[in-house]
Amino acid sequence: MIPIIGGGPGFGGVSVPLSPLRVQPRLELAWAIKAHQHAQVYFNLISSVDPKFLNLTKVDDRIYEEFRRSFRDLRVDLLDPEELKSEPAKAKWRPFCLRFEGVVEDFNYGTLLRLDSRREYTEENTIFATRIQFFAIEIARNREGCNDAVFRFWGDSRGPGMKLRVQG
Repeated sequence: MIPIIGGGPGFGGVSVPLSPLRVQPRLELAWAIKAHQHAQVYFNLISSVDPKFLNLTKVDDRIYEEFRRSFRDLRVDLLDPEELKSEPAKAKWRPFCLRFEGVVEDFNYGTLLRLDSRREYTEENTIFATRIQFFAIEIARNREGCNDAVFRFWGDSRGPGMKLRVQG
């Protein structure tokens, strides 16, 4: 089984057996749709709620502490794809990710991650990452103020985004 996309409540997930030599176009499309939906939901969330107050998982504190212990100097505001995808980076990320097996559901599923935290999801500003990498980086961005610009610009009713209004 190869995980295609993971998510938490409301995000869903798909896991399907695939031939190691070919990926069917319908499965690629299904993954792309799920990944896009997840990205939209997350971007709407950080545009609507002050990111400093968000909890993405039940273990945000642990993820953040272990992330910063392992990646003390990693810039999360503007990611360099080599810090995620090069062979040395993969060797460093692998043990970090495996620490969350059984802790974070679907920790190794694929998802989309923004490279520049100040910008929205676009083809140029998006990279494929595992779910635990997404959580680690986005939790750090939320706690370190990197997503504040998104909330201020896109969440402002005068900005291009649409602010979520919760009625109670």
